[in-house]
Amino acid sequence: MRLHNLIGYLVAFWGAENARAEIQALPIPTSCSGVSAMRFSYSTASGWSAVKIAGGLKQVRTVVWDPLGNMLVAEATKGISVHTFGDNGCINSSSTLISLNSLNHGLALTPDGKTLYASGERTAYSWAYDPATRKVSGQKTVVSGMDSGVHSTRNLLVVPSKPNMVLLQVGSNSNLDAAAANKATGRAIIKIFDMSKAPASGYNYKTDGEVFGYGLRNEIGFTADPNGVVWGVENSGDDFTRTVNGARTDIHKDNPAEKLNNLGDPLTVRDKWYGYPTCFTVWDPSSFKDNTALKVGSHFVLAPNSTFNDASCNTQAVAPRLSFQAHSAPIWNAFDADATNMYVTFHGSWDRQPPTGFKVVQIPFTKLANGQYDPVAAADSKTGYTDIFWAKSPESCTANGLTQSSCFRLTAAAWDPAGRGLVVGSDNSAEGELYLLSKK
Repeated sequence: MRLHNLIGYLVAFWGAENARAEIQALPIPTSCSGVSAMRFSYSTASGWSAVKIAGGLKQVRTVVWDPLGNMLVAEATKGISVHTFGDNGCINSSSTLISLNSLNHGLALTPDGKTLYASGERTAYSWAYDPATRKVSGQKTVVSGMDSGVHSTRNLLVVPSKPNMVLLQVGSNSNLDAAAANKATGRAIIKIFDMSKAPASGYNYKTDGEVFGYGLRNEIGFTADPNGVVWGVENSGDDFTRTVNGARTDIHKDNPAEKLNNLGDPLTVRDKWYGYPTCFTVWDPSSFKDNTALKVGSHFVLAPNSTFNDASCNTQAVAPRLSFQAHSAPIWNAFDADATNMYVTFHGSWDRQPPTGFKVVQIPFTKLANGQYDPVAAADSKTGYTDIFWAKSPESCTANGLTQSSCFRLTAAAWDPAGRGLVVGSDNSAEGELYLLSKK
């Protein structure tokens, strides 16, 4: 893609009132001086290359770009770092932007690059940010009162066309969080906050804001398409069984599926229910001998009865647009420069045998006649995405917790505004790394 086309797309995509400064096109390096070799073995799809551009980081979670092409990186339990690039395409300077060990995932910039948001488990903050000096000032608490629990990361997204509006997500506090069915718990939910009206002490997550969507077990990654429609990736449950007429069947190996959800336009959508903690998604229909009508992408319940059953879910809950292999653990999703593809990073399983995930996948998208963006594949497809970067032997990827593994644990995904490809992060506790994936 030519540079002037890329810049035009970026301006339209983020809805900025004024054009961003032109970002210099950069070469794709074959290696970067001072950066160690890839810590973990990997493979790439035909037509793709991978190069490590940074190492020695602390649990990389999220990458965003400012309007000058500087790269901001959320490093869980450490803070936020900022990096610039030289003419050789490698990082030529790195510095700590914010030192705050409570930050663990969420990171977002307004389109003008002047306001930065970041989040920890209980609190979200804002700062004034200057892309020219790569400095912040004026830390403020913008949202507090989020619950703690097994899902501690909180994603953030600035609405591109209305940057005073910020989406903030909280996952469930356990594997099967029954209380999260009540929106008032402020769990398994995404809420919208108008930061232009934030109280001096910040909003309370549970009692303030508007509900964008709920019934989202852990919608840890979401991004907007060029129309402003938000697409989210959801981690589903572990170790589930299905009970029908008193008979219990273990379905956990290949069910429930992880999800790609079309969450809608935050300017207009409110209070959509996506099923959790009642409805889950089928990946392997053969596990459901009692209901042969179920297919990939269908919703099901763990214990159907005469009051609420699979059919209830499939009429009341918003279905996923696509499904992913159970336990893949999607963490982040990002579009390429013209939104012809979405890329999703899979953190990888921790309790499945054999392990699965530990890869980046590409989902082809198309622009429909009505102008909306949509995956090419049908909702019941198992082949709606292809692997482009993966651990060489995922079946041998051992895990001790969520970040200690013999393979990379993929997290961040962000399309490089310098036109080179996809920057991907790993938060393996052995070493936080950043890779550049490029089409040859």
